[in-house]
Amino acid sequence: MSPLTADSWKQKGKSYHYRESKNVFFVDEGKGPALVLIHGFPTSSYDWSYIWHGFPDYRKIAPDLMGFGFSDKPRNYHYSISDQANLIEGLLESLNVREYHILAHDYGDTVAQELLARQWMRTKRNEPGLETSIQDTESWDDSDRQSRILSVCFLNGGLFPEVHRPRFIQKLLISPLGPLVSRLINQRKFEKSFSEIFGPETRPSQEELQTFWDLIQYNDGVKIYHRLIRYMDERKQFRKRWVDPLIESDVPIRVINGPEDPVSGRHMAEHYRKLVSHPDIVYLDGIGHYPQTENPEGVIRHYLEFRRSL
Repeated sequence: MSPLTADSWKQKGKSYHYRESKNVFFVDEGKGPALVLIHGFPTSSYDWSYIWHGFPDYRKIAPDLMGFGFSDKPRNYHYSISDQANLIEGLLESLNVREYHILAHDYGDTVAQELLARQWMRTKRNEPGLETSIQDTESWDDSDRQSRILSVCFLNGGLFPEVHRPRFIQKLLISPLGPLVSRLINQRKFEKSFSEIFGPETRPSQEELQTFWDLIQYNDGVKIYHRLIRYMDERKQFRKRWVDPLIESDVPIRVINGPEDPVSGRHMAEHYRKLVSHPDIVYLDGIGHYPQTENPEGVIRHYLEFRRSL
């Protein structure tokens, strides 16, 4: 279990006003190079509390994305990866962060891919044939923000839609039945489905499950599950935009993967190996979809090793 409770994590946080009226929770702590930690679906920045102590020489910035954790969860809101990326960029601009590293997980991987795509396209803007991939995004905020990504580390996530294996509940949520399914999800169903994506020996305790559920339930978050899950369709729609920068990026990238994950485990990392020249992949044996909570020491060790190699 994390050394921090959800309440103590909340006490660390601050509020960023996004789009003037939306409150975004974030934790900003430490000094040194900026490390932006982007969480996954359906959890929150609290996931990072498990490894928070492992980066004393970094300025750690961990927001709850819109619709997650302690951030606002409006019912009538167009949740999109592009909008979440705008949120990250706006937050960093407000904090006067000009250069940063990313550690991302799950849904956060896709947000990081969008941020990488923006940076990559700025460098490729005048190349023939790129115009289509710039125009295929629905709400890219192409302001002249100066923040620059220095490195990215991906934990388990759907980097490639063709090998992503969504759970049955995710398929239901993204179907026309999604609004009904959101209303029918209860704690027991959540705990069963959620536990199945962990490693066989590293499943969350009942106390951890309660904390994850409480954070999801905060401000009736379960009721917007079917809106948040739309990112699965976006991954298909914007595949070229989000995959090309992985293949051609000059930004250093490492993948730390829990191979026991049925959604984006070893099969996802091996697909990355096939497509990317000189891939940097580390496996955490026996670990599933949440490496940062299942094996926090391993994530810390391999992330710091990655940073020392740059």
